Amino acid sequence: MKYMLLVCGDDTADASGMAPVEPWVEELGDRNVRLHGHRLALPAEAVTVRVRGGEVLRTDGPFAETKEYVAGFDILECDTLEEAVEAAAKHPVATIGAMEVRRFWDDEDAEAAIRALDAELTEAARERDVDRALACYAPHAEVFHLADGHERQGLDAHRKALQDLFASVTGPVTREVRDFRVQVDESIGFAHSLVRLTATRTDGTPLDETLRVTTGYRDIGLRRLITHEHAVSLKET
Repeated sequence: MKYMLLVCGDDTADASGMAPVEPWVEELGDRNVRLHGHRLALPAEAVTVRVRGGEVLRTDGPFAETKEYVAGFDILECDTLEEAVEAAAKHPVATIGAMEVRRFWDDEDAEAAIRALDAELTEAARERDVDRALACYAPHAEVFHLADGHERQGLDAHRKALQDLFASVTGPVTREVRDFRVQVDESIGFAHSLVRLTATRTDGTPLDETLRVTTGYRDIGLRRLITHEHAVSLKET
């Protein structure tokens, strides 16, 4: 379960005796408890935005004048709230400021979303539907394919490759995904797999090709899309 750790500093506290943060980051990182995080600029550099009556109101500075402010954040992966609280208590800033621990809202199974997107690619291949397949990619996705001795880069080249593939066969293209391994967090994900494509060419000969595919995903609006894909035919390796 993921938790957001808001690191709240205190501008009236003396931080001269505070322990360095780096050992805390390294120790939790080695245990795969801390996924990522970052410091934030000081509140004086913040901009507060409100919209009232259709008018955008911009105020330089933080939302509220207070001695405590959010100085940074960390994303933790913990089995329980108690484990997250224990990790927060070990953060050096806890000795002079405060740690706010909040569980992520449970509204999406990120890995399931990626697997569903891959299943959509399989259906698009079966239907030989280029537009359906490309709808799985972000508009500016970086795509690199090396197959049949030809190197293709970019989404336009990928569209042309799919058009050529689907025009060269009769009936559906079977897309079999093997060893599909997914690593994902709340905003990005990566998958590694072997993808076997089989079909019958228009001249009656069989098409049978296996690709080693590495895919990168990112949240784009309300859904995950492919933003990077690197595929190499096993015949080329």
